[in-house]
Amino acid sequence: QVQLVESGGGLVQPGGSLRLSCAASGSIRAMLAMGWYRQAQGKQRELVATITSGGSTNYADDVKGRFTVSGDNAKNTVYLQMNSLKPEDTAVYYCNAAGLTYFNRRFESWGQGIQVTVSS
Repeated sequence: QVQLVESGGGLVQPGGSLRLSCAASGSIRAMLAMGWYRQAQGKQRELVATITSGGSTNYADDVKGRFTVSGDNAKNTVYLQMNSLKPEDTAVYYCNAAGLTYFNRRFESWGQGIQVTVSS
């Protein structure tokens, strides 16, 4: 019922920047929070950053000061600005959204994932 479409990934050199976007669509009455997770090869999926509809943010320790999560409530869109990228940031990045549908049912949806590769 709720679909997420990610964009903005790719290949970047160490020290470079990328900006990820994720747009949600479907039966959305209220968005409670959106965010980003990532999964490196051979590792478990981990939280990167989240933002609530009220603007509260949460970051993983290893991205604090380098990544910035922001949102556009009117567009049900979340962004992740990634600066000073390191090779260890290489992973598939997944968008996540949680909220309420028009039927007042809670939902949690995941995007299909987008590859970010940091390499020289």
